[in-house]
Amino acid sequence: MIKDEQQAPVARRGSVSDYLAPQARALKPSGIRRFFDLVSGRKDIITLGVGEPDFVTPWHVRDACVASLEMGKTQYTSNAGMPELRNAIASYLQGRFQVEYEPANEILVTIGGSEAIDLALRALIAPGDEILIPEPCYISYSPITTLTGGVAVGVETFAEDAFKLRAESLKAAITPRSKVLILCYPSNPTGGVMTYEDWLPIAKVVEENDLIVISDEIYAELSYGHKHVSFAALPGMKDRTILVSGFSKAFAMTGWRMGYACGHPELISAMLRIHQYTVMCAPIMGQVAALEALTNGIAEMERMIESYNQRRRLVVKGFREIGLECHEPQGAFYAFPSIKSTGLTSEEFAERLLNEANVAAVPGNVFGLGGEGHLRCSYATSVAQLNEAIERIGKFVHGIKVAGS
Repeated sequence: MIKDEQQAPVARRGSVSDYLAPQARALKPSGIRRFFDLVSGRKDIITLGVGEPDFVTPWHVRDACVASLEMGKTQYTSNAGMPELRNAIASYLQGRFQVEYEPANEILVTIGGSEAIDLALRALIAPGDEILIPEPCYISYSPITTLTGGVAVGVETFAEDAFKLRAESLKAAITPRSKVLILCYPSNPTGGVMTYEDWLPIAKVVEENDLIVISDEIYAELSYGHKHVSFAALPGMKDRTILVSGFSKAFAMTGWRMGYACGHPELISAMLRIHQYTVMCAPIMGQVAALEALTNGIAEMERMIESYNQRRRLVVKGFREIGLECHEPQGAFYAFPSIKSTGLTSEEFAERLLNEANVAAVPGNVFGLGGEGHLRCSYATSVAQLNEAIERIGKFVHGIKVAGS
């Protein structure tokens, strides 16, 4: 009689965290979230850290959503989004930014721009692919790249260049494993922008090195003194570009989580397949609201943008008057002043500013290369709050310099 082979004992895990995938275990908490947590529950705090409009979504947009609910519109939509909304997005992009997309197979409605970026990276990245990311940048690009098996490669931009991406810096970062370039202009956190002339040498590098571009244009409408130039509108770049945008910033619809991606049918089809298995479709009530915003909300959007423009000038002038160098942001709603003259690191400055002056801002180092020595300050808050914040920061900076003299 043959004896059964003894089964090896199961190796027991020491703790619940041992069940986690290595990439999830290694993922660091958001540097921005840490400062939000420090603010929580504290009184008399002026917050310049949140990248969110201080405007409420316009009444008619909210009313459109409520009316749709009252009519019982609570079902799934097409996985790609309501045809009416995709048609409206196509008309909007063509009219505002001169880039044309076919609504039926080149536009995908997503759960905010963040899902669109995640879908694009998951559709494109194979393990070991390198993703080029101009920095300082939005903090999610690198972690999402890592979670999808890619390798994030930072490309530093500089204040003396107004944080524009330069072709020579991009070329220096490219290797045989480079596959995707992520762009975000107007930029979070710097407010930097790229003109048509700035884009041309970048497009040449993209073409020569056979790259795909994910162009995050969520702040496209928040451009001051000039018209935003979509990377997809450049000669030969449309089929190489996944244009990502949404309604959060320009239309004051952050909590609605409405975004979209546009691109070549094969790219959008791949993203749609992932979208089908994860979220099915964006909520119908949010899609109804987004359709109303595009159809009847442009004038209100433009009034909000003019208000941001006034605050932008106020904040830049204020920082310079209190002795902090600050390049003039040409887009988004952030200032990125240098705090190097204080002798403090970004983390030290932000923590002391919060504890000693009751002003919350985000240390620049959390945004990657080139961020250290800076502070991200959102001016999407009231003029009164901005004036008070500048006054407090001025007193704080003066105290540091006096103590160090």
